[in-house]
Amino acid sequence: MDEERVIRTIKRVMPAVVSIVISKHLEDLEREMPHELYSFLPGEHHRAIKKPRRFKIPESLIDSNGMVSIGGGSGFSVAPGLILTNKHVVTDSNASYTVILDDGTKLPAEVVSRDPINDVAILRIPDRNLPAVPMGDARKLQLGQTVIAIGNALGIFKNTVSLGIVSGLSRSISAKAEPNDPVQEMRGLIQTDAGVNIGNSGGPLVDLEGRAIGVNAAIISSAQGIGFAIPINAAHRDVEDILKYGRIERPFLGVRYVMIDEKLGQKMGLPVAHGALVISEGAHEHAVTPGGPAKGKVKEGDIILEIDGARLEVTRPIQDALENKNVGDAVSLLILRGGETFTTEIKLAERI
Repeated sequence: MDEERVIRTIKRVMPAVVSIVISKHLEDLEREMPHELYSFLPGEHHRAIKKPRRFKIPESLIDSNGMVSIGGGSGFSVAPGLILTNKHVVTDSNASYTVILDDGTKLPAEVVSRDPINDVAILRIPDRNLPAVPMGDARKLQLGQTVIAIGNALGIFKNTVSLGIVSGLSRSISAKAEPNDPVQEMRGLIQTDAGVNIGNSGGPLVDLEGRAIGVNAAIISSAQGIGFAIPINAAHRDVEDILKYGRIERPFLGVRYVMIDEKLGQKMGLPVAHGALVISEGAHEHAVTPGGPAKGKVKEGDIILEIDGARLEVTRPIQDALENKNVGDAVSLLILRGGETFTTEIKLAERI
């Protein structure tokens, strides 16, 4: 390993990496304190359950504006005034976000877009001529390729650097940002053994040329040396959308579905072992979105076998089939209904 090359790359990328501080107003935070936790406060077991005392946050944690820091993450500059990070870092619409630059400068940050599909988001800060990390192409990654992860490790150690290799490609995991959050299926991830910790989320995974090839996103808490990053290609499109439209545009088919494999096909007595079964997730959910582009053309119980002639499988769901499509594009669906197959064309709408 050429140590000088690694050091040069880190020095080039580091000024573009930022820390993201998540804050909430004191009164909002106290109001959101779950009542179940009151019983753990000193002396609270002596009080009536219906009249819990107000949870008090130590004054040392409250800034001059009455804000309390409740978490943090990482991000990096990708264009003038635009910071790329994970969606789960900035998921709270009621929180305030502050970006801390490499030199310690603190800047207010506005969430301009959260990707509806991928775990990426974009913040806007006052343009300070911050250098940008050039975006590479994750499709060209090779197993064993050297990568560098940079981020705000554990929310404490600013701009921590770790070196590793690409351990796996196109990984899929189910993850939660918080214990009570719904499970999110994350697909097409880059697996790396470069040290990634809580707080590194949103930081760049770069190659030895200093090009971002991923956004650090997740770790396996029960294992060591296993981290995941979202391929930069998904974020590249988001940045282009922001610069062009001021928001992220994503095509929307308007169906809820589960992907069929051999096991599910046998369990449900389906005539095929691949495709997407259109089905609602509960009594209050619609299998086909009312007023959506698929309304009147797709029905609950249909099996979508192909999109534009490409077969749908567990490893290639509808989400992947639409990844390179744009709002307004027409797609051809091969559908199995009642033992018969037919083709229908649907014009994609914008996901709201």
